[in-house]
Amino acid sequence: MDNLTHSLVGLAASKAGLERLSLHATAVCILAANAPDSDIFALLVGGRWAFLQHHRGITHSIIGTLVLALLIPLMFYLADQLIARIRSRQASIKLRGLILASLMVSATHPFMDWTNNYGIRLLLPWNSRWFYGDLVFIVDPFLWLIFGAAAFLLTSKTRKQILFWLALALLLTYVVVFGPAARGGLVNSALLSGLWIAALIGIVILSRLNVAQRWGGKLAIAAFAVVVLYWGGLAIIHTMAVRQAQLEGSVIVSGDGERVVEIVAMPTLANPFHWRCVVETDRAAYRFEVFLIGGRRGASGLVRYEKPDAAVSQAVAVASRDVRTRIFLGFARFPVTRVVASDCTTQTLVQFADLRYTEPGRGAGTFSLEVPIECPYTSAARDQ
Repeated sequence: MDNLTHSLVGLAASKAGLERLSLHATAVCILAANAPDSDIFALLVGGRWAFLQHHRGITHSIIGTLVLALLIPLMFYLADQLIARIRSRQASIKLRGLILASLMVSATHPFMDWTNNYGIRLLLPWNSRWFYGDLVFIVDPFLWLIFGAAAFLLTSKTRKQILFWLALALLLTYVVVFGPAARGGLVNSALLSGLWIAALIGIVILSRLNVAQRWGGKLAIAAFAVVVLYWGGLAIIHTMAVRQAQLEGSVIVSGDGERVVEIVAMPTLANPFHWRCVVETDRAAYRFEVFLIGGRRGASGLVRYEKPDAAVSQAVAVASRDVRTRIFLGFARFPVTRVVASDCTTQTLVQFADLRYTEPGRGAGTFSLEVPIECPYTSAARDQ
């Protein structure tokens, strides 16, 4: 998930009662909720391919999350001890309380990242297997609303806090109302914009009614309960989407005698009834869209990519020597390839893509790759 969502989770968790465990527990909760994304340093140091290799890696694993969850409160505790000695006062931080808060909030990060289709590698460094929940899009405005509402109602006590939340609300409203929806990225853009504006109005009304004073931390607990119900509903809808993908996939491959290897249904932005599906067979990979409600029926936007034949495999084998290709193939869930000018006389281009996100030659950042190789490549492939 995005770091705004993780930050709102940490803030809501602190207001649900964890802030009472120790001084500075709120700051620890927000940092712990984001700590696994410290792998961003791989991007700063090694560039985008190093980031693709290490993101959602060791810092998102069970052991990595545990280490970070212990390290953050320990740093706060040691800093407090040092300041207490310098100022000749008693230490104010309760280490046990901070550790408990950090452990609880840190656990939310890999779990929430698992819910989307990017995946995480929970078992590193012993096993590099990816795990995918396929329930929630990587950015979810509904989570912003749920956790943001609880956090706003419980923290908007001063003028500076109110101005902060106002600025954030305006920014997110611009993103939701004039962002992907305005550019045609959503099939339900008008509905989403209407729900967003209505929700913001409702939150303001609740603030004017002083519900935070009456309910306190129960508001934050209620936010987590609503999200659990939301995930449960998405799990039911996801099961329906997978069933629909199986039906559509069986029709698509029935005439070619292909054997189905895997079928997945993946969420799309802010529409729980629109799913992107991939069907992998022993000979090809298919991607299409399914809509569980509305006028659209059947598989929409179908694309098919054959698995490499003998001639193409030689070019792919040479391109696979490139370190970028090895990193990409270690990440890609449904890698597909296309060889441009495979009958070349001097150079050819091998295009890779992860069919979850894009197609060969379409470009989508680190989700696709083009590797030029020298011709003839047949002898190079034999020498590999």
